[in-house]
Amino acid sequence: MTSLHEHRVRITKGTITLEGILGLPVGPCGVVVFAHGSGSGRLSPRNTFVARQLQRDGLATLLLDLLTEVEADDRRNVFDINLLADRLLLAKDWLEAEPRTQHLKIGYFGASTGAGAALQAAAREPLHIKAVVSRGGRPDLAEPYLRSVTAPTLLIVGGHDEPVIEMNQAAYDLLTCEKKLVIVPGATHLFEEPGTLEQVAEHASRWFKQYLKTA
Repeated sequence: MTSLHEHRVRITKGTITLEGILGLPVGPCGVVVFAHGSGSGRLSPRNTFVARQLQRDGLATLLLDLLTEVEADDRRNVFDINLLADRLLLAKDWLEAEPRTQHLKIGYFGASTGAGAALQAAAREPLHIKAVVSRGGRPDLAEPYLRSVTAPTLLIVGGHDEPVIEMNQAAYDLLTCEKKLVIVPGATHLFEEPGTLEQVAEHASRWFKQYLKTA
């Protein structure tokens, strides 16, 4: 069992303070920032489950509220991909300045609308973001940015999530980076079926370890 330390952190810029949980295994080989879907945050049970698997596999994780409490009360902010991408880049800046993580390569794990924000943020900072994974994501929300993404990108979709499969296939066709589309058989949008979220975590862990590992 990997030894793990979890730390409550606050990321502040101007009047904005974001609450997060930094999970640090011993000797991590990279760090993954989680971009949650609409109405979710750092305590998301599904993303926490995936984060635990990544930590066991030697990756640091940052589970983060991308919106303040006041901002989250306005539903329009939940779908403001530009704003969410700004916050992911703020998290990237914080990780690069934080002594515990500044030596680590950074990846994004985006769920639902968070995947659109992760892909936009990766396109805007191509030298700094080294891998992206989308779970049941809406990459179509980042369509103007997709051709600019250089980070290797893994799209994971449930086999019974038909409209989202089509959105991901269209996004996959626009991506020019190293890419892969995985369809998990029998899974619906939230991967609630037995064993399906485990498959998401396994695929994500392999992807991040491949591209975040520092030589």
